[in-house]
Amino acid sequence: MSFNNLDTLYRQVIMDHYKNPRNRGTVDGDHLAIDMNNPTCGDRIQLQLQVEDNHVKEAKFDGEGCSISMSSASMMTQAIKGKSVDEALKMSRIFSEMMQGSDIEEEDIDFGDIEALQGVSKFPARIKCATLAWKAMEKGVDEEEQA
Repeated sequence: MSFNNLDTLYRQVIMDHYKNPRNRGTVDGDHLAIDMNNPTCGDRIQLQLQVEDNHVKEAKFDGEGCSISMSSASMMTQAIKGKSVDEALKMSRIFSEMMQGSDIEEEDIDFGDIEALQGVSKFPARIKCATLAWKAMEKGVDEEEQA
């Protein structure tokens, strides 16, 4: 597949998650709620995580922002649901490395649609948009562990 076709496919995946977000809404029952924003562009997110037995049982988000931040939140909530907290944090670390231009070479993790965000690394101003939901997840897990 040519670079142009791949770029078009990735844009379509991002726009699909933006127009049809997965896991948008609120979590019922006990959950962590993490509010974060990106003051440089106005993106904001409220991430809600339900963690039981060190696994992410439920992950949902609400907020407003650009297609990159909202798509990334949609993709992330899909990816971490059912994962152990350690697996979710590992995914976040690898995603951050991907946003810095590194290739995904971890065979044991299926990033699925998240790979569509690789091109964001070429636009430094948009990296904070893509990582907002991931940083919220890290913050929530960190606060939960300190509680």
